[in-house]
Amino acid sequence: MMVRDDIARAVEAAVRAAQAAGDVPPVALPDVTVERPQRAEYGDYATSLPLRLARAAGMRPLDIAEAVRRHLPALDAVAEATVAPPGFVNFRLRPEWLAAQVEEIRRAGEAFADLDLGGGRTVQVEFVSANPTGPVHVGNGRGAVFGSTLANVLAAAGYRVEREYYVNDAGTQIDAFARTLYARYQQLCGRDAPLPEDGYPGEYMVDLAQEIRERHGDAFLRPEGEPPPPELADLGIQGMLARIRADLEALGVRYDVWFSERDLYRPGGLYEQTMALLRERGYVVEKEGAVWFTSSGLGDDRDNVLVRSSGEPTYFASDVAYHYDKFVVRGFDRVIDIWGADHQGHVGRVKAAVAALGVDPDRLDILLYQLVTLRRGKEVVRLSKRGGDIITLREVVDEVGADACRFFFLARSHDSQMDFDLELAKRQSNENPVYYVQYAHARIAGILNHAAERNIDYADGDVSLLRHPAELALIRKMLQLPELIEAVARALEPHHLPHYATDLATEFHQFYTECRVVSDDLALTKARLKLVEAARLTLARTLHLMGMTAPERM
Repeated sequence: MMVRDDIARAVEAAVRAAQAAGDVPPVALPDVTVERPQRAEYGDYATSLPLRLARAAGMRPLDIAEAVRRHLPALDAVAEATVAPPGFVNFRLRPEWLAAQVEEIRRAGEAFADLDLGGGRTVQVEFVSANPTGPVHVGNGRGAVFGSTLANVLAAAGYRVEREYYVNDAGTQIDAFARTLYARYQQLCGRDAPLPEDGYPGEYMVDLAQEIRERHGDAFLRPEGEPPPPELADLGIQGMLARIRADLEALGVRYDVWFSERDLYRPGGLYEQTMALLRERGYVVEKEGAVWFTSSGLGDDRDNVLVRSSGEPTYFASDVAYHYDKFVVRGFDRVIDIWGADHQGHVGRVKAAVAALGVDPDRLDILLYQLVTLRRGKEVVRLSKRGGDIITLREVVDEVGADACRFFFLARSHDSQMDFDLELAKRQSNENPVYYVQYAHARIAGILNHAAERNIDYADGDVSLLRHPAELALIRKMLQLPELIEAVARALEPHHLPHYATDLATEFHQFYTECRVVSDDLALTKARLKLVEAARLTLARTLHLMGMTAPERM
């Protein structure tokens, strides 16, 4: 159904035929691109190839465009090709061909718009990966929706996708978490234990300590002054991870792998293998009592510490070993890391580390998402992960629903800051884009249910009867979905999906207003019911790519 690509091949064939006929000089062709015009009156597709070819060919763009038009091979989908200044060739699709695509969409069903762009290549998408020291917050939620939706689109585009959460269960923050948990645990056991200055004061730590004490009593109490027992910290991490997993699942986010940072440091394991490889390749030096990675020689702005003078590996050392595991051990063809904007300074050094491991750094994409400002109308709601008054992702999901969260998080490009209006997200009106889009699907389901109640069997419907401009506009919009999936998969920009869903809903509402579906004209009724079914498939597919539900009634 990628008629755009058929037209691009026809344009290339036309230029070569024009060159063979002597109408265009035999110069090298740039890549042939076919796009949708800005304005519908210009047609369905257009190519600017004559403008890009003019200088090399020494011809006026309009003359090249006319030569291309004359030599175009016939295409079933194209009704006409016209030349427009300053050198475009515009294409208009045949209404009969458009109508026939309704049957193609119905035949494809849930697989409509699937592509083979990835060719079965493996891609790992790692996202959220918040430290298990507290509940996931709204910012994490934006990364979760971005990552999970991108993974859905890549799978639809023909990649074998693995979704992964990297559990930072080692290092100084986990140590602070363990000491905080032990202080809360001691307090519940009747001791006057102060919270550590670098600890986590949130009430969730009290709840976690209470759960452990209810299950284990005073078993983890040690003489005053002794450090917290490791078993208590492990139980705390497990409890926090269970909360994180449940909160993300409430948002419709699930993972194939939960990878523990601790696994990197097993004796003879990934960390030691990675350090040995970096030393062997000459990327490690010792200075100032520490072990450094010479990333400045690989394009980073400075060298970076791998092992502190205390002998403790840095977080960067963990990152290097983790990416060694991704690329060298597990052998992913491509890796996508999705991080918060506060990790901007880490991008260059991780890319340099991947190169030092002998891996093409272009196989690694690091995408940063910006902050979220939570509002109730005009009032800003303050967030603080480490503060006692934390507003968690789960609270927001419980208030507005997972579908609204996902749509709003996706509606802006990941690299731009966004406002999330809780009041708008709950509004049951067309002002709320989530309601507007899902209501379109519910209306479609209602039409099909109404037809079923009247025992209308439309299996033999003749889609060639679909000629009304609103019908054809709806079909045109449905046929954009495969192109959109390709564009999102190439640019890694899933924020286009909610805008497409809104446009598709608008086209359906317009069709519904102008065209009565179930009428006294049985033949036209059957044809339109096929169109409605195709619209349901397309809209549901779009919603599911975004991780949203497609409601039958509202």
